[in-house]
Amino acid sequence: MKQELLAPAGDIEAGYAALYYGADAVYLGLKHFSARATAANFSEDDLNAFVAYAHSLNRKVYVAINTLVQEDELPELLKTLDVCVKYQVDALIVQDLGVARVVRESYPELELHASTQMAVHNKEGALALQKLGFSRVVLARELTLGEIKEIAAIPNLETEAFIHGALCYSYSGLCMFSSLETGKSANRGKCLYPCRAVFEGEQGAKHYFSMKDMALQSDVLKMPVTSLKIEGRKKTALYVAAVVDYYRHILDGKGDDATKAEHIRQIFSRPWTKFHLHGKNKDVIDRDFVGHRGLKIGKIGNVSKNILTFKTNHKIARFDGIQIDVPGEEKPFGFSLQNLRVNAKNVFEAKAGENVEIKLPPFAPNLVKGLDIYLASASEVKGAYDYEKPKPGAYKQRYPIDVSVRVEKDKISAETESFYYEVSGNFEKAENPAKTLDAAQKAFAKTGETDFVLQNLEVLNPQGLFVPASMFNELRRGLYESIKVEDKPRILPDIPQPFDAKEPKWIIKTDKIESLSKIDLQEVDEVIFLLSVDTKPEALRNLPKNKLRLALPTVCRHTKLFEPLIEQLLSEGYKKWEIGNYWALSVLPKKGIDLSFDYPLYVMNSQASSSAKEMGAKRVTFSPEDVLQNIKNLVEVSPLPMVLPVYGDVPLFISADCIRSNACKDCPRGEKWLKLKRGGISYEALSRDCQIMLFDTRPLCFASEAKEIKAAAYRVDFCYRSYTAGKAAEIWAKVRKFEDIENCAKANINKPALL
Repeated sequence: MKQELLAPAGDIEAGYAALYYGADAVYLGLKHFSARATAANFSEDDLNAFVAYAHSLNRKVYVAINTLVQEDELPELLKTLDVCVKYQVDALIVQDLGVARVVRESYPELELHASTQMAVHNKEGALALQKLGFSRVVLARELTLGEIKEIAAIPNLETEAFIHGALCYSYSGLCMFSSLETGKSANRGKCLYPCRAVFEGEQGAKHYFSMKDMALQSDVLKMPVTSLKIEGRKKTALYVAAVVDYYRHILDGKGDDATKAEHIRQIFSRPWTKFHLHGKNKDVIDRDFVGHRGLKIGKIGNVSKNILTFKTNHKIARFDGIQIDVPGEEKPFGFSLQNLRVNAKNVFEAKAGENVEIKLPPFAPNLVKGLDIYLASASEVKGAYDYEKPKPGAYKQRYPIDVSVRVEKDKISAETESFYYEVSGNFEKAENPAKTLDAAQKAFAKTGETDFVLQNLEVLNPQGLFVPASMFNELRRGLYESIKVEDKPRILPDIPQPFDAKEPKWIIKTDKIESLSKIDLQEVDEVIFLLSVDTKPEALRNLPKNKLRLALPTVCRHTKLFEPLIEQLLSEGYKKWEIGNYWALSVLPKKGIDLSFDYPLYVMNSQASSSAKEMGAKRVTFSPEDVLQNIKNLVEVSPLPMVLPVYGDVPLFISADCIRSNACKDCPRGEKWLKLKRGGISYEALSRDCQIMLFDTRPLCFASEAKEIKAAAYRVDFCYRSYTAGKAAEIWAKVRKFEDIENCAKANINKPALL
């Protein structure tokens, strides 16, 4: 099986570059619903031209509609999907359950790919999405080669995995850091990347969460997936060209070309990592610097009177860009080479191995011997990736039409479907009737700038009459001008009857039973207990079984560790369950349980709620990053009861990338809290079982706003942090009166819109 090399395109130029250098498929975003909303993205005309051109080369185009959609955006979603159908894209990359439902019901001709934002990190999650109608699953970046192989072995399911590009610290789709702290949601394509910032921590001021770039290089040959994906919809056409060219070379059996790899590093690159492909890897974070570094070409030998000397291990030239790591600075110091000297002579170019002198710009920081020097851009490389592209207007998607022409003595007529046109005249017997047929063929083949192309032409000329070419052209123009190609309007799928919430219930969620000892559980309608692999079933007997719901963790890399516990609890009669990821759908029974969706299975529109109902959910949970207006809109139309979390410590992200200072072999693996600070805000990172969660020290609290929301239930969470029984009881009593806790965070609840 030939594997697909899938390239990013933030604009049409990057798309053309990708195709020229050998991409088998390109993924892109439109002006709405793209998880790279700040990229240039494609207009409708761009999409039309690009898909037509790609299809002429027998390549594929996928459109990313991979953001969460709010209730009032559903009509705009239909317009976007109409465009995708009109221009015959090959598949959609989707995160939102509601979008998936709309596509399945109203646009069945569009193929569905599950975005990496759906956080598929095990075989069970992939199987669940396959049953939901997804033909392909984009895997979480964090997976090892063994885990990838297990998922890729699922019959009749395509798999797609990232092989190169920027990495998020969090599992994709499970990060609300930017949203909850800045109001710009990663799940809406507006991430401000606060994880890249400097934090004060146990080792001082560092970039504790700033990831290196993934670069699997020749290890791509070991990947068993259908599609090998390059990240980079915010990168330039030059970058896309270089990366596609590099991996095309490897996949075509021509080897790992060191020069091509150097080109990528010069155009844009953080330090490279294989991530966790070969197992747990702590060398994935660049703590000291952030952003583009370039190709390392040497170290400072000496600095004197603004003259820097060093021995270069790579060719450099005037006007190339240089960067130098400067201790204490967040980003490397960069400048353009305005002069270059070798052996006391001015030169335009220095060869590898030569000692060079560079005059530093007047604003240079204090530079000392031994600092690393990088080639951050080179004129030679900038000119090394020319690419061909079609002339403007040369390609567009056209509808095929069949035309029937009839020649009679007093008129000629043409029709296609319901459109008809005729031209009057006096037509005599033809000396050569074949010429009449040829003239008609030539005339009607000219579709010009229309939205259609001639597929079949039938010419009925039973009397063998002659028609001048000019009259066939007149007939063609008249018919083609009368044709109005109108797509059949699509509508949103019906949703079930909205759920009418009566007296709201109150729910407590916890992972520590002892936190509830001073709360009168008679006041609580339901207790949700968050399970772990260490949970002892007998401990649950201290909670009222009729009120107890068991929650499975969002991330579970090894489901077999949970299966014995789940089986035992099911056998003991526990029927109420809550899930936060698709994997749990494959391990819980399809019938006989009361299933609740937690907020990582995002529900921000009525179509998503309807999808959850069809999947067996009895209720769903509002996302903590949502805004009050959308919550109010949704509660009126949701066919399922909706739970509003009114208090809790919400993970800003969930990550597989450890920030402990110790090596893995020296790790005690127990629970450890690390204190961090950025911009006057204090954070705490929980490290446990090779997983990191980050929390604002201020809990989220929507108690005062909850009075305005007709939710089916309000939920108070005492998870992750240790709450004394007294503190938990105090919070419970206050929040139940719709009073906020002091020094709480509000996230986006009172903002006019979720960005």
